Amino acid sequence: MTAREALTFFAAYPKVTTKLRVLDEVGLGYLRLGQSGTTLSGGEAQRLKLAAHLTRQENAGILYIFDEPTTGLHFDDIQKLLTAFRKLIDGGASVLIIEHNLDVIKSADWMIDLGPEGGDAGGHVVAAGTPEQVARNLQSHTGKFLARALNGRNGNGTNHGSTGVSSKQPNGSEHDSTVS
Repeated sequence: MTAREALTFFAAYPKVTTKLRVLDEVGLGYLRLGQSGTTLSGGEAQRLKLAAHLTRQENAGILYIFDEPTTGLHFDDIQKLLTAFRKLIDGGASVLIIEHNLDVIKSADWMIDLGPEGGDAGGHVVAAGTPEQVARNLQSHTGKFLARALNGRNGNGTNHGSTGVSSKQPNGSEHDSTVS
């Protein structure tokens, strides 16, 4: 029985369905109950840990770091993941995401673009700011692709690479960031 099927089967048991619903919300509704953790991909394992943290009442002061969490995900599951990240942030957590997916990058409030290339030719801050600011930076390779994504002209959803950070500031304001 999958987690999604178990939602119906255990509908009369709110304590059970609360946990199962979170699995489905992060795109893991297809996992079988009792499935061994050793059979999960790296991305599935990250999302399983994310689901466990989403069931916590308080996430204030916690920094979550995700490395390429969208790898292998369907577009709909990426949207579920973004919703899950937003729930962590709304709960007071900070989220740092190393990512190539432009849908994730463009959803950040703040980003840092590293480059200008990969490997020995990279690792330098090329641009920093909102996705819109980085998209206008002529030195940023990521910015070029990001500009297309922000204008709805990019169909592949990936770029050279980025990291996102989001945090709830002590004054209650939010700050997201993506590093490329």
